Amino acid sequence: MFEPIKQLAQSKDLLWTWTQRIIQTRYQQSVLGGLWIILQPTATAAIFTIIFTFFVPVATGNIPYVIFSFTALTPWMLFANALNDMANSLVDNMSLVTKIYFPREVLPLAALFARLMDFFIATGLLVVLMLVFRVPAFPLGWLFLPVILATQLALILGLGLMLAAMNVFYRDVRPLLTLGIQLWFYASPIIYPVAMVPEYLRPYYFLNPMAGVLEAYRDVLLNAQLPGLYLIPSMIVGVIVLIVGYWFFKRVEFQIADIV
Repeated sequence: MFEPIKQLAQSKDLLWTWTQRIIQTRYQQSVLGGLWIILQPTATAAIFTIIFTFFVPVATGNIPYVIFSFTALTPWMLFANALNDMANSLVDNMSLVTKIYFPREVLPLAALFARLMDFFIATGLLVVLMLVFRVPAFPLGWLFLPVILATQLALILGLGLMLAAMNVFYRDVRPLLTLGIQLWFYASPIIYPVAMVPEYLRPYYFLNPMAGVLEAYRDVLLNAQLPGLYLIPSMIVGVIVLIVGYWFFKRVEFQIADIV
C-alpha cells in the first residue's frame, strides 16, 4: 500500500531537479523573465478594478476592490496554472517517459511545485498591498493559512494527477480543461463577493471547493475573522479528490509509457 509513496520518496532528487529545470526554462527566453509571475495577476486585478469599480460597481464593503480581487486571483492562478501544467506534464515529456523508469507522478508533482514558487512570490506582492492599504493584521487567522493552502493543494494534486493520466489517453483533455477552468472561474468568488450569492443557494455554492478556499483566504487576510463552516466541504472534497486522483494515476501508470 505504501510502496508507491516509498518509491516517490526515493525519487526526491529527481523531483527537485525537474522542478528546478521547469523554473529555469520557463522564463529563460523571456525579456521580462520572472516578472511575469507578478505581472499576470497584477494586470488582471487592475483590469477588474477598473471594470468593477467604475463601469459595473461591485460592493466589497470597506475593502478596496484591487486588493479584494488580488487576494482571490493569487490562489486562483496557482490552481489554474498548476492544473494546466500538470495535465500536460506527461505528454510534453514523452521522450523521458519512454526511455527510463521512475515514478511517473514526479512530472506532475514537479509542475505543481514550480507553480507553488510563483504563488509564494505573488503572495509577497499581496503582503505589500495589505501594508499599502493598511489591512488590519489578524495573527490568529494566519494560523489557518497552512490548512487553507493544504486543502487547495490536495484538490490541485488530485485533479492534476487525474488530468495528466487522462491526457495521455484522450487528447480532448486540453481543450476541455481550458473550458472547464473558464467556467470554474465565474463559479468562484473571485470578481464578486459571496454576499452576492442568494443565501438559499450558498450551501450548494460552497460545494464548489474553490469557493470555500477563496472565501477562507479573504476572511483570514482581509476580514480579520476565522474561516467559517463553509471550508469543511472544501476540505472533504479535497481529500476525496486527492485519494481518487492518486489511485487512478497509479492504476493506469503501467500503460502510460506504451501509449505515449
